[in-house]
Amino acid sequence: MTENEHILTDDNFEESIKKGVALVDFYASWCGPCRMLAPIIEELAAHFSGKALIGKLDIDSEQKTAMKYRVTSVPTVILFKEGKEVQRVIGLRDAATLKKLIQENL
Repeated sequence: MTENEHILTDDNFEESIKKGVALVDFYASWCGPCRMLAPIIEELAAHFSGKALIGKLDIDSEQKTAMKYRVTSVPTVILFKEGKEVQRVIGLRDAATLKKLIQENL
């Protein structure tokens, strides 16, 4: 976890994603591919610091938000723009794919 990554909860989620571009990693601590994605999310958080919010939401502890966005598989990465879902990627992806997704929406 880096200082550029935002820990999202049921309580702060909507407020956190409502302005600008936000990429949210919906993950679980027991998920192998989620652990493989973690350093990529850290890299994106550093790269887009000040340009986009890069956040993580633990689906086990923050079930209300996970259910609201119908996250049934992890990892699921959702890109939001001005609080609205723009794109969803399910499964492990490389940094270049996720970087392109963010850049196309900035």
